[in-house]
Amino acid sequence: MGKKILKIVGIGLGLALALLLLAGGWFYLHLRGSLPQLDGERTLDGLSQQVTVQRDELGTATIRASNRLDLARATGFVHAQERFFQMDLLRRSSAGELSGLLGSPTLQIDKRIRIHQFRDRAKRVLEQSSAQAQALLEAYSKGVNAGLQALDNPPFEYLLLRAKPAPWRPEDSTLVVYAMYLTLQDDRGRRERALGTLYDTLPLELADFLAPPGTSWDAPLQVEEMPLPAMPGPEVFDLRTEGGGLEGGAHRAAASHTLDAAPCPQPIASLCLTAQGYEIGSNNWALAGSRSSHGGSIVANDMHLGLDVPNIWFRVRLVAEDEGLDLLGVSLPGTPDLIAGSNTRIAWGYTNAYGDWSDVVILEEAGEDRYLTPEGPRPYRTVIERILLKDGSVEELEVVSTIWGPVIGSDRQGRRLALRWVAHDVEGLNFNMMGLGQARTAEQALRVAAQAGIPAQNLVVGDSRGHIAWTVMGPVPRRYGHDGRLPSSWADGSRGWDGYLSYQERPKVIDPPRGQIWSANARVASGQDLALLGDGGYANAARARQIRDGLAALDQASETDMLAVHLDDRALYLQRWRDLLLEELDEEALQQDPRRRHLQEALRDWGGRASVDSVGYRMVREFHSRLRNQVLETLTGPVRQADRDFNLRWIANQSEHALWTLVQQRPAHLLDPRHRSAAASQEDSDGSDRAGWSKQVLAVADSLLDEYLEDGTLDDNTWGAFNIVVVDHPVSRFIPGGAALLDMPRRPLPGATDMPRVQMPFFGASERFAVSPGREEEGYFHMPSAQSGHPLSPFYGNGHEAWEEGKPTPFLSGVAQHTLVLRPN
Repeated sequence: MGKKILKIVGIGLGLALALLLLAGGWFYLHLRGSLPQLDGERTLDGLSQQVTVQRDELGTATIRASNRLDLARATGFVHAQERFFQMDLLRRSSAGELSGLLGSPTLQIDKRIRIHQFRDRAKRVLEQSSAQAQALLEAYSKGVNAGLQALDNPPFEYLLLRAKPAPWRPEDSTLVVYAMYLTLQDDRGRRERALGTLYDTLPLELADFLAPPGTSWDAPLQVEEMPLPAMPGPEVFDLRTEGGGLEGGAHRAAASHTLDAAPCPQPIASLCLTAQGYEIGSNNWALAGSRSSHGGSIVANDMHLGLDVPNIWFRVRLVAEDEGLDLLGVSLPGTPDLIAGSNTRIAWGYTNAYGDWSDVVILEEAGEDRYLTPEGPRPYRTVIERILLKDGSVEELEVVSTIWGPVIGSDRQGRRLALRWVAHDVEGLNFNMMGLGQARTAEQALRVAAQAGIPAQNLVVGDSRGHIAWTVMGPVPRRYGHDGRLPSSWADGSRGWDGYLSYQERPKVIDPPRGQIWSANARVASGQDLALLGDGGYANAARARQIRDGLAALDQASETDMLAVHLDDRALYLQRWRDLLLEELDEEALQQDPRRRHLQEALRDWGGRASVDSVGYRMVREFHSRLRNQVLETLTGPVRQADRDFNLRWIANQSEHALWTLVQQRPAHLLDPRHRSAAASQEDSDGSDRAGWSKQVLAVADSLLDEYLEDGTLDDNTWGAFNIVVVDHPVSRFIPGGAALLDMPRRPLPGATDMPRVQMPFFGASERFAVSPGREEEGYFHMPSAQSGHPLSPFYGNGHEAWEEGKPTPFLSGVAQHTLVLRPN
């Protein structure tokens, strides 16, 4: 009997194993069937002449055609074969259609996005585009669908999701650009709303102090002194008085809370970060021919975004021989043109421009379902948006709109708010940036920039003659009656927008005397130019200053010299905070708590860099973050009491001015009462409470020891133990062993957010390059993640290790390893 049971069990296990092998074999065959074609020949309907597609060892695609239309069609074919799933996510994310593919987990994301009705706007943009742009997008779209159909099996992600890919339409390329709007700009006016609550709740002088226009770190191209607000006195705001600023939970200053990025369910990493309020940034700069070793300009760029598998960019060289077009750099799958790189006459790169590209309009009600406008009362426009879910069910969403834009909620007084956003206008999106491909000089590039409809970017450009220039590329609204910083009513017609700035009106810098240009998401302009651009939340300028000074130290520089600036991980911004904390850790403090000696030792040996083996850097960064949060939480207690959704993240960019001023002057009236010194009634003659502020500083230091000191040591808490970079494929979690098959290996990397080498666990440099137009063979290029979106591709992960280690790889595509010929039908 026992042998019979064993036999039955054996047969069952054998059948299970056979079924598992069959399933694995079937999946493997399906996986192989979705690989792109790299070699041989294939007909492509619509081509006028033959096109060749060559790939080098890194997978860089060189696409050679006779004309622009054939080039667009072939580019669509290649993009679809390599990256269709990524393209699908991008178009769905901006259209609010992710739930049709991914189901209910993304329903709330779709509802947030659908109020912008980008699918309808995309159709209108296409209708109003030039005949040339329409023809290019039509050719690209047909190439995409041909590339998708040419695969033996659909991209493997659809097998895992049990879905079918939908065909590509010309308007979908417009939706991809809208996805970049959602990545790079605030689609809900959250910063402006937070500032509105701040100024409504706190005294003007305190609000100005906490949210200044900049800090002492500012390093604009247009140098002009910007006065910073003074610290308000006790007659303005005093935490010692009854009530003070501590009502409503100012003690909610969680010791371990930081402003660093964390994962979220959004399938596109960059959109996830933006949705949570994290700053998306980049670096770019240019040296004039007078500063280079060869007399040509040098342009460098690294765009910081959330990191995914595959990478958001696709390395490519696009050649239209009959039109003299030769573009080298990165393309955005879903669109037919080059995003950043070189055309052999000019080179260009971008950083996100944090000017003010939207306004929150306070609506004045005029009876039931009506609001006031300069032309009198108007009815709200209501549309029902239908969101299709993967299971076939439909969610309905009511979208309420005004002449200024969609209603995005209400303020703390219950007043409805509308969003006036560049992205909603036809001027906000067009394909005029393709004109960069024909530009021959830096000045011509600036003229293209003035007509381009993209999310506003700091365009840095250099040409082969050695000239360099900067401007903001993308539409800049022409405001009247207000500066756009705070929500306001536009009902009486005294405030609003009057179109967009012309080329002549736009801020620009051409061939500055120092022969260098830089931007890093901080303010670039000053004076009247800054007033034109507005302030949409500029980054702290520490990174920009470090780049500026690094460039100033170079003489007769080469492209290789740019790599040291790209990889600069010196912690100059935190140096003074490390010194301050060391001063507080004096002998008396060490005697009070001997554990503090471990922190002292880590700070002394910190190395001054965000290096993976530095304990001291991690401690200083965490100390600074915790102290900032505690101080801001205390001073904004009344604001959170007025608005439970208020988030420090929206006002924290320039908080360094207030924080450093406070720890230097140590005012008794702005000190958290929990840390008031025992002799508070006998404060220093200057009104300070130095002992109390020392108490708070040491309390924050002790919170680090409480959390990180284990077995009498801090040694395991290096920066690298935290800064482990996560670069995952959106569907790796859906299959057993998916992480090993699809994700990039986890690895600690140097760098942080306040230095040129920007690197955090979920975001960093999505590419790095330096190139002199006309000397592309001397340039270098890095890109993380994967050139191909397919795990069986020979290019999957190629170049990722070089990006991690900062090893230069050629900017110019290498010797062809594969050649595909596309022939007319």
